[in-house]
Parts: sequence; structure tokens; C-alpha cells
Amino acid sequence: MFGRPTEIPTAAQALPGRDEPVQFDPIHVVLGTSMVAPFPDDCEQVVFGLGCFWGAERKFWNLPGVHTTAVGYAAGHTPNPSYQEVCSGMTGHNEVVLVVYHPAQIDFETLLTTFWESHNPTQGMRQGNDQGTQYRSGIYYRLDSQRVAAELSLERYQQKLQQAGYTRVTTEILEAGPFYYAEEYHQQYLEKNPAGYCGLGGTGVSC
Repeated sequence: MFGRPTEIPTAAQALPGRDEPVQFDPIHVVLGTSMVAPFPDDCEQVVFGLGCFWGAERKFWNLPGVHTTAVGYAAGHTPNPSYQEVCSGMTGHNEVVLVVYHPAQIDFETLLTTFWESHNPTQGMRQGNDQGTQYRSGIYYRLDSQRVAAELSLERYQQKLQQAGYTRVTTEILEAGPFYYAEEYHQQYLEKNPAGYCGLGGTGVSC
């Protein structure tokens, strides 16, 4: 169950999952906002994958202009997967952070800068010592303007990384599909467990 495949399974190979979504308290323990829709009309959404979602979520809830965040699973096949199933590598999902933000207060480029500078996007199916398909780098957009901005930022950051001696960026940029919320104990994990594990580490290359 806890193997670490390095290839995403096909839909036919993936675990079957279940119809019932996970049950959890929807109130963000740091921001006090709801982690589930409906969100305010002036908000936009994006999903980021940058390694273990515990530390990744904290990177975004600390940004002024972010309405709420939540951790979950995306870009896979299995409906309503459990954490154990995602860790098996047999759902195709990535550990991700849903970021709901007010574009009038924080622009998308600021979110992208936080994304790029908070991890190493050249490592493929791993992030630091965390290995497996659920640790891949990804930007899952909901608006075409987000896709364009993400692609341009990847090109710019690729140049800077190569100048610093890094290999090519492996970040996937895909239209956001279903977002499955993770279990309650994962939500705002590092706020609930201040000494908890955080495996994120950037390259030190400025975006």
C-alpha cells in the first residue's frame, strides 16, 4: 500500500475509490473562512502541487489577499481517494493546495512567485526526500488567463534555473479537474502541529 511508484497509473489501473466524499469541519482554523463553496463572488481559485501539502498550504494561507486554503487530491483518476490510497501511487493523484484568493488584493503573479520559490520544480516525481507521484510539481488552472500567466512564468523561471545550474522544469500545467478534500487532520496541519514535518525547500533562485 505504501510503495512509491514513479509512473502515474492509467484509469484502468487506478483504485476504484468511492462515491462518498470525506467529512470534515469546513472552517479554516487560521483564517476562519469556509474551505468549501460557495466562495465570495470576487474570488478566484487555483490549485497548486509542490510537494507534501502540509507545508505547501502554510505558504499560501500566510499571504494577504488569500481568502481560504485547503489541502486535497487532484489530477488523478480515483474518486474520493483516501490519503493511504494516494500514497500507494495507485490513484494518480497529486497532493495539492486549493487557493481561493481576492484578485483585487493579491495578483496571480504573486501566487506564482510563492509557488516557484517554495519548492524545486525540476525533480519529477519527488520533492526532496519525499518520493512518489503525489509529490510532483503542478499548476492546475481554472481560468485561461491563469494558464497563460503560468506558462509565461515557467518559461522565465526555467531560464533563471538553468543559469543557476538546474535541469529542466518538470511542472505540469493542466486545467483543473475534480478537487477531492483531504481528511480533516491534514487541513492546516502545521497550525495544529507546529513541530510537524515540512519537507519543502526552494532552490534559492529568485522568481
